[in-house]
Amino acid sequence: MKIDPKSIIESGKAVLGIEFGSTRIKAVLIDPENKPIAQGSHTWENQLIDGLWTYSVEAIWYGLQDCYADLRRNVKEQYDIEIETLAAIGISAMMHGYMAFNKDEEILVPFRTWRNTNTGEAAAALSELFVYNIPLRWSISHLYQAILNNEEHVKDINYLTTLAGFIHWQITGEKVLGIGDASGMLPIDPQTKNYSAEMVDKFDKLIAPKGYSWKLLDILPKVLLAGENAGFLTQEGAKKLDVSGHLKAGVPVCPPEGDAGTGMVATNAVKQRTGNVSAGTSSFSMIVLEKDLSKPYEMIDMVTTPDGSLVAMVHCNNCTSDLNAWVNLFKEYQELLGIPVDMNEVYGKLYNHALTGQTDCGGLISYNYISGEPVTGLAEGRPLFVRSANDKFNLANFMRAHLCGAVGVLKIGNDILFNEEKIKVDKITGHGGLFKTKGVGQRILAAALNSPISVMETAGEGGPWGMALLASYLVNNDKKQSLADFLDEKVFAGNTGVEIIPMPEEVAGFNTYIENYKASLPIEEAAVKFKK
Repeated sequence: MKIDPKSIIESGKAVLGIEFGSTRIKAVLIDPENKPIAQGSHTWENQLIDGLWTYSVEAIWYGLQDCYADLRRNVKEQYDIEIETLAAIGISAMMHGYMAFNKDEEILVPFRTWRNTNTGEAAAALSELFVYNIPLRWSISHLYQAILNNEEHVKDINYLTTLAGFIHWQITGEKVLGIGDASGMLPIDPQTKNYSAEMVDKFDKLIAPKGYSWKLLDILPKVLLAGENAGFLTQEGAKKLDVSGHLKAGVPVCPPEGDAGTGMVATNAVKQRTGNVSAGTSSFSMIVLEKDLSKPYEMIDMVTTPDGSLVAMVHCNNCTSDLNAWVNLFKEYQELLGIPVDMNEVYGKLYNHALTGQTDCGGLISYNYISGEPVTGLAEGRPLFVRSANDKFNLANFMRAHLCGAVGVLKIGNDILFNEEKIKVDKITGHGGLFKTKGVGQRILAAALNSPISVMETAGEGGPWGMALLASYLVNNDKKQSLADFLDEKVFAGNTGVEIIPMPEEVAGFNTYIENYKASLPIEEAAVKFKK
């Protein structure tokens, strides 16, 4: 007999997942069968302060509380009850970045997000030292850059963590991090499922002349695997989450994870030879590997699944922001004509029309670089639309060029995995905003990666649901299954989503587009050099 959602919430059996994305904080409440029963959200924006992208601590707490309040409203409207207690909670957030605290738990400098590309010198030096690709946005790059810059605060660091790690610490008192998120702070040894001892040692020796009172392991969170005990909601934590005071302390909280890990879980892509693509404000692909790559590549980051398998990640700082800006232009035009605007219809019409365009976009090119793009070697971005007088300039080609541009950098990185490393993958699943218009982003991505792409019903809101599943895995895994088996049997139960196979002519067209794109990169480089 099915228990109704109201009884589940009343009896404290619902599980909560919260994810801090770049533009939205989202909460999803699920039942013991892992199905969403309520949700809430809060919209926020990063700020550029002193040349660095950040969110203030006040904005973080206000956003979390407003998101939870929105969830409470949703529960009240649907079921006319309050959330008093929960079976489990999970917190996830955009990975990497830099949140450094002193012994009094005060933040030492404003939160430096993944989006910052000021760490080039540090990342290059560490990549050489570790013989391992260390990306610009990783926490260790931020830390070493602060050391190279002789920043005063470094000597006072008592704890260094990510956004998810910070929230988790503040609501549970535990200085821990899920292995997936931890793998974006410092490389993980797949054998020990902990930070690489060799790299920790090399780093400590590198900075020894500075004479800091701390060693690297003193200031990093403890690494935990999915399903391990990561603490309980404290009374203070309950108040920080639910300012109305209804939520009680004592709820188990699972290891906090990064948005890459929740994406893998939400798309059932934690098994080896599976992969997923998350495409929203930024985009990244995650391919779960059977073995390590033959050598380090600057375009490919090595992270892990929430249960510790090695993952090759191609991360792009930009995806749909520029595309959305162009769609908004059409919305303004429609408003100018006095026609009521339904954004779903605007997106649907424009995206589907793009599929009628030429497969190579008629020669048109879009660089969607709102911010810098490390994969193509650009520290800053300038959104740019490029065409020559002879190109086929029409609306279908224009929209298709922007859709192809949204996943262009992703293709450049993945071509290394598939063409040079000969990585085999059985299934790639797409999720995120790019896939909300049925079948369009999916077809473009299939052409880009020359691989079948599946999209599930949950495609638009993967992250917070993925985090709720990890929280559910903590308390509802009565069979003591592996995470992959738990997802296969308890969550997806045979649902593989809708698959689109790449069409040879679209693959060939995208290959032509990307060759034009790479050949014209000097135009983007020149635009970056030009200061307005």
